[in-house]
Amino acid sequence: MTTTEKASPRERLLDAAGELFYTEGVSIGVEALCRAAGVSKRSMYQLFDSKEAVLAASLERRVPWYESQFSLPDPQAATPRERIMNVFEVLEKASVEPGYHGCPYLAVLVELKDPEHPAREVARTVKRRLEALFRAEAEQGGAHDPALLARQLVLVFDGASARAGSGVERLDDGLATKTAAALLDAAGVG
Repeated sequence: MTTTEKASPRERLLDAAGELFYTEGVSIGVEALCRAAGVSKRSMYQLFDSKEAVLAASLERRVPWYESQFSLPDPQAATPRERIMNVFEVLEKASVEPGYHGCPYLAVLVELKDPEHPAREVARTVKRRLEALFRAEAEQGGAHDPALLARQLVLVFDGASARAGSGVERLDDGLATKTAAALLDAAGVG
């Protein structure tokens, strides 16, 4: 979008939703969302069936950006181990940035209790894709049990993200990468 173009009401709603739901949580009200987006409630309901639909759409919209953060510039030049370790290095770097609140997809899974909520499905899909990425890399790297290793790596990723996002843990000492490296070593991924 060029600077001379104005964002559409839909784009403003999705931008505001992405920011507010990440910083304030999914319980943010429709009025606050519409105010932040500069969109009337009527317009919001003309564009989306519900606040839940806005949340799901805002999460879906961010998936390509979120997943691209974990890719190396030239992934083919890296080993499976290096590609896995990059995910944890990115996590550690992000975790010390101002305004870091953890993985937005994990937060949605924790905050929303309704298993049928459309945003939960988006978040579950992102988490499944991360596990599939770890599993594929583990298989290429010769892991003894790629499925188990993938589950362990997601557990470390989510745990580190949640602890850093809540301010309980700092990751700038390499804790997440050291833990991931230990799991890779134990699984036989060189």
